[in-house]
Amino acid sequence: MTLDALAFACVRKLVYERAAIVLDDSKHYLVESRLASLAHEHGFANVDELCASLPRAPERLQSAVVEAMTTNETSFFRDHHPFEAIRRVALPELIAQRARKRTLRIWCAACSSGQEPYSVAIMLDEHFPALSTWRVQIYATDLASSVVARAREGRYSQIEVNRGLSAAALVRYFTRDGLEYTLKSEIRKRVQFSELNLIGSWPTLEPFDLVLLRNVLIYFDHPTKLKILQRMRTHLASDGYLMLGGAETLPNEVRWLTRVAVPRGGLLRASRTSESSHAP
Repeated sequence: MTLDALAFACVRKLVYERAAIVLDDSKHYLVESRLASLAHEHGFANVDELCASLPRAPERLQSAVVEAMTTNETSFFRDHHPFEAIRRVALPELIAQRARKRTLRIWCAACSSGQEPYSVAIMLDEHFPALSTWRVQIYATDLASSVVARAREGRYSQIEVNRGLSAAALVRYFTRDGLEYTLKSEIRKRVQFSELNLIGSWPTLEPFDLVLLRNVLIYFDHPTKLKILQRMRTHLASDGYLMLGGAETLPNEVRWLTRVAVPRGGLLRASRTSESSHAP
C-alpha cells in the first residue's frame, strides 16, 4: 500500500515542526514501515488513518510519531575512526591544556540508546587512567524520551554488545543477565542522560571541551544546520573540539571551526583566528 499524499503531508509537517527532520517524497515507505506498529497499537485501521489524525491528535500520540520517525542507529565505538581521532588527537591535547583545572566536559548531543557516551566512558577508563582524579562530566542527550530511558538502564542484547565491543571490554565492563548484558555501575554513573531537542531550548551550561554531534546534521535543511551550529558555538569552549559524522559537510558560512586532519574526517576545532564578524 502506498501512503496517501494528504496523510504523508501531515506526518511530514509534524516531524519538521517538532524535530526539523526533512522527509522528502522518497520517504513514503519509511513512514509506513516505522508507523505501522504505532497505528495498530492506537487502534487505527492503517498508517494513513493515523497520519491523517495528527493535526487533532493528543500530544502523547504526536510525540510518539516524532520519536518513531527519528533514526536511532548506533553501536559501541561506531565507525571506529572517530574514537581513534578523539583518543589520539583531541583528548591528549585537551588533557594537557586542562591540567591545572583538572576538569573535562564532554557532550554527546544525539546519544540514542547510549552506546556512544558509554563508549566514551569506557575509552577514558581504558586509556586515560589519570583522569580518575579529575572532575570528568559526560552529558548525553536525545530527542526521544523512550531511548533516553533505555540508555539510562545500560542494558543491551547479545547483538548490540557484539557490535563494536571487544571480548575483553565485554567481560570487563558488563555483567550478563539472561540474554542481555548490563553495564557495570561504575561506567553507567559516569554519564548523565537527559532529553533535549536540538531545535528546542537548550539549558544554560558551562562550555564543553568536546561535543559529539555525529550523523545528525544530515537530517536537517541548511537554515537548521546553521542555527544549530550557531548555538553550539556558545556551548563549546573556545579551543574545544566538535566531532561530526565522517560524511557530514560544514556549511560555508561557518568559519569559527577548522577541520583537523584525521582519517575519515569529522573532527573540527574551534578557532579564534578563523572567526569573522559575519560568520554564524
